[in-house]
Amino acid sequence: MLTLLSLDDSYLSNVSFWQAILKMSSKIIKPGNAAADEFELQVAQALLELEMNSDLKAQLRELHITKAREIELNNKKSVIIYVPMPKLKQFQKVQTRLVRELEKKFSGKHVVFVGERKILPKPTRKTRAKNKQKRPRSRTLTAVYDAILEDLVFPAEIVGKRIRVRLDGSQLIKVHLDKNQQTTIEHK
Repeated sequence: MLTLLSLDDSYLSNVSFWQAILKMSSKIIKPGNAAADEFELQVAQALLELEMNSDLKAQLRELHITKAREIELNNKKSVIIYVPMPKLKQFQKVQTRLVRELEKKFSGKHVVFVGERKILPKPTRKTRAKNKQKRPRSRTLTAVYDAILEDLVFPAEIVGKRIRVRLDGSQLIKVHLDKNQQTTIEHK
């Protein structure tokens, strides 16, 4: 005699829960297969919802993030989403619409996409023997910081930069942006 197993609702909801977690985990791929924290899962869920519901579906299908951080500066909260460097150009194609939708989901927090870059240490006599290759310019500290600054103000272009060194040795960096893009990033 053959009997059929009846699946109760708790089992089905558990299965759908794990399927949702699996889909969210496809949107966040951390180096070394590390586990994502709660905030990163929220960002991955928001990206997954945008992929399912909006006209950005085709562009967002192959995109993923590496990590997400929430910072507070001058009583304003911001969300920094790190993306892998090979995918940065694809994110920048849809960044204006994506940022607008994510700022709605995160209730007024500023959302910024930054490329996940690596800084290599300055070569010394001891490390020169280990590393056969020369350190590329794109992996230096100043090059990475300049590239991150360009990512932060992405729709606009940096047209000038002034560095003022105070008497106590601290530096004030003034960045001049393109006037044509003033309306898109002025609120940030």
